[in-house]
Amino acid sequence: MKLGVAIVTMGDRPAELDHLLESVERQSVAAAQVVVVGNGCELEGLPEWVTPVELAENLGVTGGRNAALERLTDVDLVLDLDDDGLLVDDGVFARIIELYRDEPRLGIVGFRIADETGFTARRHVPRLRSGDPMRGGPVTTFLGGAHVLSAKMLTEVGFWPQDFFFAHEETDMAWRALDHGWEIRYEPDLLLQHPRTSPARHEVFWRMTARNRVYLARRHLPALLVPLYLGAWIVLTVARTRDRTGLRAWFAGFAEGWRTPCGNRRPMSWRTVWTMTCLGRPPVI
Repeated sequence: MKLGVAIVTMGDRPAELDHLLESVERQSVAAAQVVVVGNGCELEGLPEWVTPVELAENLGVTGGRNAALERLTDVDLVLDLDDDGLLVDDGVFARIIELYRDEPRLGIVGFRIADETGFTARRHVPRLRSGDPMRGGPVTTFLGGAHVLSAKMLTEVGFWPQDFFFAHEETDMAWRALDHGWEIRYEPDLLLQHPRTSPARHEVFWRMTARNRVYLARRHLPALLVPLYLGAWIVLTVARTRDRTGLRAWFAGFAEGWRTPCGNRRPMSWRTVWTMTCLGRPPVI
C-alpha cells in the first residue's frame, strides 16, 4: 500500500516544519509522496523529495488539504499532519499500513496528540468518557492534527468541505464516512507530539466554530435532529463560556451559519444515527 503525506503551512513555522519533515524522512517505511502546501505563502528550502504546492491566497485548512489531495493521486492512504507536529516513533508509517491491510472498510484512523511532556488534553480524545487517552477503538470523529484517510473512502465521500475554511471539517468528513459505511478508529499508539495551545485565544475561532456547527446541521442531520443538535450546543456554550467577547463572536457566527451557503444538503440515514448512538456519540451533542 502506498502512503502519501500532506502538510499545510502558512510559512510562519519554518523550524517546526523542518523538524516534522525530518521525522517523516526517518520512518522505517518510506512515504510514496510528501506534499507541502504553502497556504498563501512561498515555500523555500524544502528537501528534493517533497512536492511543493504554493497557493496564491490562504484557502484555510480545507482548501489547503484539498490542494494536497489533488496532487496525491497515486496513493492508497493520505496522512495529514499539522506543520508544528512531530512524529516521535519511526514506525508510524509501518503501523498505519498494517492497520489498513487488515481492515478493508477502515476509512479513517485518528492519532493521539500529546505535548512534549506526554500530556493529552481531554478535548483531543475523540469520544465521550475521555479520561483515558490510551483507550482506542471505533469512534465517530477524529482530530485534524494527525489522521489517515483511505483513498477509496475519499472516492466515495468526496474531499474536504471547502466552505468551512477551518473548524469542524473533521466532523463533516467523519459523518460522511460513517454514512457510507466506513469505520473510524482512534489509535492512541499512533502519536503526534504537538505543542499545547488553546484555539479559543483567537476571536475568529468562536465565530467559525459556531458557523460551521450550523453548517454541519444543515448539511447532514435529519430535520428532526437539527433543533436538538443546535439547541444542545447553545446551552453548552452559554454554560461553559466565561469570555463575553468570545460569546458574542459565537452567536454572530451562529447567525452567519444560517445566512451563508454551506454546500449541498445530504442528510445522514437513521441507520447512521443509530450507529453513532451505539458508539456513544449520537448526533445531538
